[in-house]
Amino acid sequence: MSRLSRLFSRRPAPSASSAGPPASTGEARRATLAHLEEFVRTRVGVEAYVEPPTHDTGATLLLIATTGEWTRRRVPDERTAFDVAGSLGIPVYNVRFTGYPQRMRDWNSAQRRR
Repeated sequence: MSRLSRLFSRRPAPSASSAGPPASTGEARRATLAHLEEFVRTRVGVEAYVEPPTHDTGATLLLIATTGEWTRRRVPDERTAFDVAGSLGIPVYNVRFTGYPQRMRDWNSAQRRR
């Protein structure tokens, strides 16, 4: 088990009443970590922003490159998000305090115009 994979192990095992087999959860975790690692590896100046859970979704980890391109993935909790970002070796911020960077809004606007 890789160091990043262990970060997700804090999440309790699914109960018998929860949907989906446990094996798919492990596969989803590996896919999430692989996606985040690939994003950091293939972009310049990536920073992480931890988003708190909301009524509709759990905590998320948002990665934003210097170009404003971004990706977001759900994580078990905020602490795990900070740990994953730290493991990726990138700066990490709490979006409650910093807000979203202008480059992300600019990138989103450019994508809508296309």
